[in-house]
Amino acid sequence: MRKQFACLVAVILSFAITISAQKLMGFTDASATKQIDWEKQFDAQLNAKNLDTWMQFLSSHPHHVGSPQDKANAEYMANLFKSWGYQTEIAEYYVLFPTPKLRLLELLGSKPYKAKLEESTLKEDKTSGQKAEQLPSYNAYSADGDVTAELVFVNRGIPADYEELERMGISVKGKIVIAKYGGSWRGIKPKVAAEHGAIGCIIYSDPEDDGYAQGDVYPEGPFRPKDGAQRGSVMDMPVYPGDPLTPGVGATKDAKRLDRKDATTIMKIPVLPISYEDALPLLQSLGGPVVPAAWRGGLPITYHTGPGTAKVHLKLEFNWDIKPLYNVIAKLPGNELPDEWVIRGNHHDGWVNGAADPLSGMVSELEEARGIAELVKKGYKLKRTLVYCAWDGEEPALLGSTEWAEDHQQELKKKAVFYLNSDGNSRGFIGAGGSHTLETFFNEVANDVKDPQTGVTIKERKYASAMVAGDKAARAKLAGNKNIKLSALGAGSDWSGFLQYLGIASMNIGFGGEGQGGEYHSIYDSYDHFIKFKDPGYQYGMALSKTAGRVMMRMANADVLPFDFNSFQKTVADYVTELKTLLDNTRSETEQENKMIRDKLYDLAKDPKKGFQSPKPKDDVPFLNFSSLENAMVQLKNNAEEFQKQFGNGTSLSADKQKELNEILYKAERSLITEKGLPRRSWYKHQVYAPGYYTGYGVKTLPGIREAIEQRNWKEAQENIEIVSKTMETYNAEIKKAMDILVKKPF
Repeated sequence: MRKQFACLVAVILSFAITISAQKLMGFTDASATKQIDWEKQFDAQLNAKNLDTWMQFLSSHPHHVGSPQDKANAEYMANLFKSWGYQTEIAEYYVLFPTPKLRLLELLGSKPYKAKLEESTLKEDKTSGQKAEQLPSYNAYSADGDVTAELVFVNRGIPADYEELERMGISVKGKIVIAKYGGSWRGIKPKVAAEHGAIGCIIYSDPEDDGYAQGDVYPEGPFRPKDGAQRGSVMDMPVYPGDPLTPGVGATKDAKRLDRKDATTIMKIPVLPISYEDALPLLQSLGGPVVPAAWRGGLPITYHTGPGTAKVHLKLEFNWDIKPLYNVIAKLPGNELPDEWVIRGNHHDGWVNGAADPLSGMVSELEEARGIAELVKKGYKLKRTLVYCAWDGEEPALLGSTEWAEDHQQELKKKAVFYLNSDGNSRGFIGAGGSHTLETFFNEVANDVKDPQTGVTIKERKYASAMVAGDKAARAKLAGNKNIKLSALGAGSDWSGFLQYLGIASMNIGFGGEGQGGEYHSIYDSYDHFIKFKDPGYQYGMALSKTAGRVMMRMANADVLPFDFNSFQKTVADYVTELKTLLDNTRSETEQENKMIRDKLYDLAKDPKKGFQSPKPKDDVPFLNFSSLENAMVQLKNNAEEFQKQFGNGTSLSADKQKELNEILYKAERSLITEKGLPRRSWYKHQVYAPGYYTGYGVKTLPGIREAIEQRNWKEAQENIEIVSKTMETYNAEIKKAMDILVKKPF
């Protein structure tokens, strides 16, 4: 009897666990059960062989903007979408895309050297020899220029590095600078150099970062060989992305264009990327002080700041052509709410063959789209319309996605529920960033996808990785908290037009961490490199399809859209605390620096022979009044917590009331943008997330306030506190509208 009772308990517990597992955010229990069954069928029909087939074709030739393969790839993918039942078009735009006409870099003096500026063909890499089709190594949107000057090493070329040089008494005015890749987005390096008076900029890949110091170089290992060079854009995208000649409007054939001289995002000085093979003779020529320990790289030399006795000659000329873009737009209409769009995107253009970046993400998106289309053929009903996009021109300046978003901005403001982005993908751990209203929803998804290497969920593996990587204090803080915290989105891929310009809730996801290499933006980002080192067998390509597929299917079919204001308010509250700490630290540092200056001046007064060159004392840090923002955050906390309590009522509302509620939910993010935008860059309208003005890829949260404090612009900081306060008040009003629907009795 006891044994039978134990068996009965086990069955009941098993049934209870099964029932519990069927719950999905925004779904009734019945619809959640059906949804999960469809997701199992979705997983079962995904096929890694498709990813390999598509990867081989799409990466078979260089496919940069304006190339024959770029157009061929767009047509190839459009035909795939059409064959699966999608309503498909290729949306064309016409953008400024410069390509090199002349590149010359030479070291003059007693030990002259002419930079090779070419990557070697490797017999182990079948596409590396396609020289006639490859874009040479260059930085897009560099200025034309012919300059000869002394050379100065500026480490990563970020503002803090110039402060260090100033302390050493070294100026870059009238000189050419050489900077290491890394530490910031590449476009920041010439931007800051020009602000300090430099007349040219060279950026090189140091072997410490992605070359032989990290492991065996390609083809023996995945890392950058001595002549590998990183192409990339240096357009000033923290001001605005997209076509530099058509800010704020789609770059259609008949669009009104700026004169090139009036395009503020084109770099003002010539810029060239080089390999560490070409960098070595330049760095060896430098004299001056030995650099700080943190500046030293992996080359077998003593790193000096410069300048040296020999000068450097840099000459660049570009073809400033208008080139066509080919965005593939594929729609699978919803049955109930066709005018609510759930949008998915990955770019398809590459600097050369672009297997890892971006095709590893693109082929996963294709298989995901195919899988959902197959379900629809079997009877799966989509409530909302799915819009699958393959963007062109991401590499130069987020061109394709930005132009499409600007061109369709009024329609997107009405219809876009959500945007999901991916880019390159490799082995390892799930990474996710985006609007923090989506954090709870994404954690639920991550708990339902298995990691192909370990068999645990991708959420569990992410947690294990964080525990292993953290120090003792970090592990203690993390212990038991398996929640994946979404990172905030700055720049770097195609979400900007949706999130930061239009206020559409967005996410970016992908796997990585175990697919390191040095192929980035070189001719070695190839099919051969990818299948050997990045994701053999496309295990994580499949995992990305499963993860993104669930995100899309659940967002399309949720009865109540799965937005959680509580996650958002907790995150923004942390950002406000960070700002206060930043202000306090700035005040403390200012007081210490000014005291040191006063002490030095006092010593100088006693002994004038010391010859101390006194820097100008900094202005005192004033009081900033955060009260209006604090009050808005208290209201946000109360409203968000109450909304979370009432959220479950939404699934029992009538269809009309659900539609009304959902429209408030997906448009709430719109209230976080202001039409005036951020100071000095009005294209970026979101008041919570933006790329940093001096970090590029790196995000600045509550950017109007944070950057004003960092730049010691106290008047602007206070003004932006008030702007953000009013923004949060507007956001609070949207939550209250949603609450009014939820608390009324369903009918």
